Amino acid sequence: MKHRRIAVVLWGAAACLRVLGQSPAIPRLPNGKPDFNGVWQRPYVPDMGASSRDGSQKGPGTIPFTPEYEAKFKTYDPAKFDYTGHCLPQGLTRSMNSPFPIRIVQTPDIFTILYEAWNVFEIVPTDGRPLPKNPDPLWAGSHSSKWDGDTLVVESTGFNDKTNLDTVGHPHSDALRTVERFTRQDSRHISYEITLEDPKAFTKPWKNTRVFTIRPDWEIMEYSCEENNKDFTEGHIK
Repeated sequence: MKHRRIAVVLWGAAACLRVLGQSPAIPRLPNGKPDFNGVWQRPYVPDMGASSRDGSQKGPGTIPFTPEYEAKFKTYDPAKFDYTGHCLPQGLTRSMNSPFPIRIVQTPDIFTILYEAWNVFEIVPTDGRPLPKNPDPLWAGSHSSKWDGDTLVVESTGFNDKTNLDTVGHPHSDALRTVERFTRQDSRHISYEITLEDPKAFTKPWKNTRVFTIRPDWEIMEYSCEENNKDFTEGHIK
């Protein structure tokens, strides 16, 4: 009888969560929002246009470039110049595409991403403040966010045009706008979707999706781009 009562209580709690639109498998903060805290492993995405064979990330196939930016991509040669080879920041999308893990630090007011690669970070306010009207052009942009149910929607604008979207060199302009959607699927996974808009570089918006896996046995490590950087010290990149 005791076990039956416990089962009834657990079933009732799960039913209440379903009524509230909350999955009992999703860890939550005291305020009820999904808890994204932890170290996360992500698929390496060298080409945001492509889809991986294992299905870990999906792109549009062909990025809808304007003629000007299509030509810019076709003439890209990393041997002539790759800004990351000079230890400049990767930028938002290329940081998110890197194979190195991230640590998410979340409170009721901020959603912070600590990237192992380049030891850079993004701080996203979650208190409802709007994007700045005239932001300074930044490597990772300026951020705002809102909740769509259990999904955190992060909008970023105010990028400079000094970065590429990914390792293969897809370009963007200073008019880039990104919308990222972080959805905690269960106790182990985040569903990640990014939509990119850029009226100078793209003829229409497009998306890339992937899944992150939590790694409680990992921690992000120190990363020094300058140390033993032969691309720079030995002139591999001009």
